[in-house]
Amino acid sequence: MSEILKLLSKEYPYAHIQLEYENPFELMVSTILSAQCTDDRVNKVTKKLFKKYRKPVDYLKVPAEELEKDIFSTGYYKAKAAHIQKSSAAIIEKYKGKVPGTMEELLSLPGVGRKTANVILGHCFDTPGIVVDTHVSRIALRLGFVETRDAAKTEFELMKLVPKKQWVIFTHYLINHGRKICTSRKAKCGECIISNLCPSAFKI
Repeated sequence: MSEILKLLSKEYPYAHIQLEYENPFELMVSTILSAQCTDDRVNKVTKKLFKKYRKPVDYLKVPAEELEKDIFSTGYYKAKAAHIQKSSAAIIEKYKGKVPGTMEELLSLPGVGRKTANVILGHCFDTPGIVVDTHVSRIALRLGFVETRDAAKTEFELMKLVPKKQWVIFTHYLINHGRKICTSRKAKCGECIISNLCPSAFKI
């Protein structure tokens, strides 16, 4: 693991979160919208969205249909709009309008799972966590770090293998690697900096 981390850090020295946000609430909304959608698309949508909706209460002032129209291009817009509005209501009612800063509290919000919670905690509350998205899940499986496709199980297994201080950046290393080299369609093992450490190399 240490050698893989070292090589990935050299390959992706500027790895960072791609979603654009200014506060925990905006990051929560962006992460909800990112489900089954690219970060680039989400950023294009939120560029206008965050000018129209500044605070949780703003999302509750409009009909669901209007919010659905605003986020339509991110896909699954009905479910996402419902989650955003319900989470906004819960934040106002339970947490005085502020996004909470613990895993337990975040998981109580509609539409917020461990992935979203870890994104918020790691980037807004200095609480490290490993975010398991499709890239992280796929690469962890190919590298032999895990033997499951279950996101929660993958998260906890990786937490045992990766030093805690590197949990957040590790996520970004794998996401970058998954987009550039270890893609879902076909891994580019010949271009991979860690192929000699990967049990799946050239076998995919």
